[in-house]
Amino acid sequence: MIMDDEFILPATVGEITGLKTGALAQLRYMGRGPRFYKPTPRTVLYKRSEVMAWIEASANSGDAEA
Repeated sequence: MIMDDEFILPATVGEITGLKTGALAQLRYMGRGPRFYKPTPRTVLYKRSEVMAWIEASANSGDAEA
């Protein structure tokens, strides 16, 4: 069973979103992308539910510019 609040690694976020881990790193650097957590200086984690919410927030009806 997959829990929505589980912490996931950038590679898993990449599988969900289609973004490469390098692209996720750039989004983190620019202060964009899904919210992330750094429990140690070299560890980056995301909450699955927050990644899904970030994707949902990007929904486009097709009426506006892409």
